Amino acid sequence: MSDRVHVGLLGCGNVGAALVELVQREGDAIEARTGLSLAVSRVAVRNVSRERPVALPDGVLTHDAGAVVADPGVDVVVEVIGGIEPARHLILEALKAGKPVVTANKELLANVGSELFEAAEAGGVDLLFEAAVAGGIPLIRPLRESLAGERIRRVMGIVNGTTNYILTRMSEEGASYADALAEAQSLGYAERDPTADVEGYDAGSKAAIIASIAFGAEVVAGDVYHEGIAGVTTADIEFAHRLGYEVKLLAVAEVDDDGAVGVRVHPAMVPREHPLASVRESFNAVFIEGDAVGELMLYGRGAGGMPTASAVLGDLIDAAVNLRRGTSASIGVLPRARIRPIDELRSAYYLNLDVLDRPGVLHAVSGVFAEHGVSIRSMEQEGLGEEARLIFITHVAREADVQATLAGLRDLDVVDRVNSVLRVVGDEA
Repeated sequence: MSDRVHVGLLGCGNVGAALVELVQREGDAIEARTGLSLAVSRVAVRNVSRERPVALPDGVLTHDAGAVVADPGVDVVVEVIGGIEPARHLILEALKAGKPVVTANKELLANVGSELFEAAEAGGVDLLFEAAVAGGIPLIRPLRESLAGERIRRVMGIVNGTTNYILTRMSEEGASYADALAEAQSLGYAERDPTADVEGYDAGSKAAIIASIAFGAEVVAGDVYHEGIAGVTTADIEFAHRLGYEVKLLAVAEVDDDGAVGVRVHPAMVPREHPLASVRESFNAVFIEGDAVGELMLYGRGAGGMPTASAVLGDLIDAAVNLRRGTSASIGVLPRARIRPIDELRSAYYLNLDVLDRPGVLHAVSGVFAEHGVSIRSMEQEGLGEEARLIFITHVAREADVQATLAGLRDLDVVDRVNSVLRVVGDEA
């Protein structure tokens, strides 16, 4: 005999509607595998009269999200409305009532995740969030379960499909940043206001969640260093190609031997032989490095209604099974992470600057590098009429020393402008 589990859904946009469709379509298969019959019994939306892409029985829709959470007939709550409030309050109320919660809300988890984890622990129920980080890619569960005994050193990935699409167009078609962004917007990959994506804030929220789970310590969005892709030019990408690199926006979370955690988002030059270099269009991929397991990569659709709903459904099934068994997959109370400042990052760097084309300029420029202990690995010069463009790749250097070098270069009368600075993956030490 099957056991019916009633689901309260908060939000019925792209992801919520896709989840309802999946539950309806795959219900028999889920019941055959688990013995549970899932039923979306209550759905909270802003506009009850709006036409939906899925059929819902009469009386299911309501604009009162609080009533859905408080309904004694609702067993599991799924939150896909996004934002901090009222999502935070609704989830806390559900957890206090002993109801498992499934959420896809990266912004919420990256800012107040610790509070929610503690509430789930106190309530003895699940708080699951596979869909919050990389859409349909299974990532959180492998980090929490499959790699629970692994000493993970670094997680590095492409976790924003909008920026990856833009950089793919710039790389493969020579499109300018502005043209590639406009195309992404026309196709629905980028919002009308793309700031959260192109400035790295979306990827930063995901990086904070990844770091918290991978290293077992609380990391919040404000701990993440951000740089976006608006400053990346086709000239930077062309030069990267000449050296055998692709330019990608990376989210990087790593822990050092002393337990300090560094989390950052920035564009970087990735060697073509690295698996992340071949990730195209709006796809996502996450590269994991551990002591025993070595290197792993997870790849797939990082966004979209159906891929994200697939991850939500997987969590929903787990939550329902655990509820009926009286168990939960607790994260527990995470200690606050000790955050390593970005100034302590060590990497190779690419620098592109325009200078006056006259004798002694190269000597003056290289002297600034030497003054701050930054060693030059390679240099190219291109003529620009009365000016010249100097392109440097450094050996591994400390971020603080590179920033001091840049300040010194900008102070030189012979330097017209510093055009670009990118980190180079593969030579970290």
